[in-house]
Amino acid sequence: MFTTTKREVNWGGRTLTLETGKIARQASGAVLATYGETSVLCTVVGAKSVREGQDFFPLTVNYQERYYAAGKIPGGFFKREARPTEKETLTCRLIDRPVRPLFPAGFKNEVQVTCQVMSHDMENDPDIVAMVGASAALTISGLPFFGPIGGARVGYKDGEYSLNPTIDELAESDLDLVVAGTKDAVLMVESEAKELPEDVMLGAVMFGHSEMQGVIDAIISMAEECAKEPWDLPEEVDHSALKTKIADLVGSDIEAAYSIKTKSERSGKLSEARNKLVEAFEGDEDVTSNLLGDLFKKIEKNIVRGAIIKDSSRIDGRGLADVRDVDSSVGVLPRTHGSACFTRGETQAMVITTLGTGDDEQIIDALSGSYRESFMLHYNFPPYSVGECGRTGFTSRREIGHGKLAWRALRAVLPTKEDFPYTIRNVSEITESNGSSSMASVCGASLAMMDAGVPLTRPVSGIAMGLIKEGDDFAVLSDILGDEDHLGDMDFKVAGTSEGLTSLQMDIKIAGITEEIMQIALDQAKGGRAYILEEMEKGLSGARTELSKHAPRIETMSVPKEKIREVIGTGGKVIREIVEVTGAKVSIEDDGTISISSTDGEQIEAAKAWIQGIVAEPEVGVTYKGKVVRLMDFGAFVNFMGSRDGLVHISELKNERVEKVGDVVNEGDEVFVKCLEIDGRGKVRLSMRVVNQETGEDDPDAAPSKPRGGRS
Repeated sequence: MFTTTKREVNWGGRTLTLETGKIARQASGAVLATYGETSVLCTVVGAKSVREGQDFFPLTVNYQERYYAAGKIPGGFFKREARPTEKETLTCRLIDRPVRPLFPAGFKNEVQVTCQVMSHDMENDPDIVAMVGASAALTISGLPFFGPIGGARVGYKDGEYSLNPTIDELAESDLDLVVAGTKDAVLMVESEAKELPEDVMLGAVMFGHSEMQGVIDAIISMAEECAKEPWDLPEEVDHSALKTKIADLVGSDIEAAYSIKTKSERSGKLSEARNKLVEAFEGDEDVTSNLLGDLFKKIEKNIVRGAIIKDSSRIDGRGLADVRDVDSSVGVLPRTHGSACFTRGETQAMVITTLGTGDDEQIIDALSGSYRESFMLHYNFPPYSVGECGRTGFTSRREIGHGKLAWRALRAVLPTKEDFPYTIRNVSEITESNGSSSMASVCGASLAMMDAGVPLTRPVSGIAMGLIKEGDDFAVLSDILGDEDHLGDMDFKVAGTSEGLTSLQMDIKIAGITEEIMQIALDQAKGGRAYILEEMEKGLSGARTELSKHAPRIETMSVPKEKIREVIGTGGKVIREIVEVTGAKVSIEDDGTISISSTDGEQIEAAKAWIQGIVAEPEVGVTYKGKVVRLMDFGAFVNFMGSRDGLVHISELKNERVEKVGDVVNEGDEVFVKCLEIDGRGKVRLSMRVVNQETGEDDPDAAPSKPRGGRS
């Protein structure tokens, strides 16, 4: 019934299996990829025709995690997987970025790649498995895909690289780097590092590229056996004569536009050139608007790239390694806990830091298990930042991806939870954009957190590097503009401190990026990052020692684990009372760590004293204030320290003989008692008589000179 093809590879000490022919046979291509016991079903479907008037390549990559893969049922009321999680969105981008450049430029048929996690062994992250499976499905589908690609995760610990570390191993690693590429070239890098030097990061990229070659060979072997017939593509029409005509008509206008340094003015001149072109061919039925647009872009690309390669002449007149002017200011918003405005050329990020308590941590219900996140960075890219009208009100994949890149770049320099017990949320509002707003977010978030008093190990700066490559000639560009990114061959984002790199993200649009080019880019980026750090120091050189008066204060204390129940009380009664009476927020961890937070220091002290009274143990010889809670024939029970009861024997009520306990005290009376003894069973013997002797009073309400006590 089934004709299956299967390949197995021993990869990083585990078996990678690729199988096709049994599941999802109506898709253009379908592969079940299994690594360890993590399985991902990867399918590809391509439309046989192009939609009329379509002038772009509609590739969609969907990565979906099913809770059943880990033997779980989704949480919440709606027991069904809903909108994509952040992890799913980021993995979609991770697969899309190396796949997209490998389709021919003129291919505009819709293609949909779907990767569904069917099984998860809690050891192997499904993202690499999905990338490999998607590559295999595309390669056997018959679509014009110039792959296959491979992917690998690289860890680094104690001077050694590791291939595809498990989830537990990755937690101990100094590096989490994902690399994807073809047999001959690296196409994509995504990483997070703990201030590692450039040579270690470059070595990780090359290690991963080398280790993925066995996977690429297995996919090629599979395709040789079972790939579908290649699609017939329409012959490319020769438009060279029309292109020359267009260049003669508007080429000088494009050159003049790119001599203008200001983005808005340059965009206006380019729009005028396009309008001139459209008017010139108005009424010519043989020339469509899409064709005119494509040829205009090619001429535009040739002009900009040619000037850079031949004369090292960039759009805004800078040298290849020059960084635009930087301006940093902090404390720009009066009521926020921390704020910064970071401007580099025509790119600007307003970043706001908000400090919260443990109650503000983000609870993430992931496939591998639920956990809490105390550091967040959210990136917003409104259309006004590029002078355009556009949709608002939803978070795009791009915004999620850029925010996560900045998050990765900063996580290595955060203080520990013990040193700084706050939840930290950064929001980067991109108010102007002309190149690398994600790296502006890194710089701005560093400044905003230091303005908020977050004791970062060191500030982090980031820069975006570009590449123009024509044959053997190439130019590496520092701090690329938006047009240099769009018209160039590489977008290489580098972030780090003065001590090392914390994050890399690289996307390559062409094959043939060599180790030499990457080394030049990293070295050039190092100088650019150092310059930006110097400029950032003019705004703020280190974290403020005082928090904003609007930020909550948090104090921590520890109580024995066996006392947690007493602090919480039955059904949370005690802790709710503490919060309601004092006004402070109180949270308790399973290890007995208690966080008390408030903007009012007196509220914190009140809650702290209350808790200390609950958990403190009585001391022999110490006087306490208490309340009579029960009368017996042989004495009175007094509650003291908020949580302890002790017996005042009838003989310890007064100096003289007492016939009846009720003659001296009544329930509800506040009295001062001295601890005489704590027996082996924890029972406490108290005395009012001794207190009266010490004070010279026979009045039970007379206060001793230095009583201790809990809440009465």
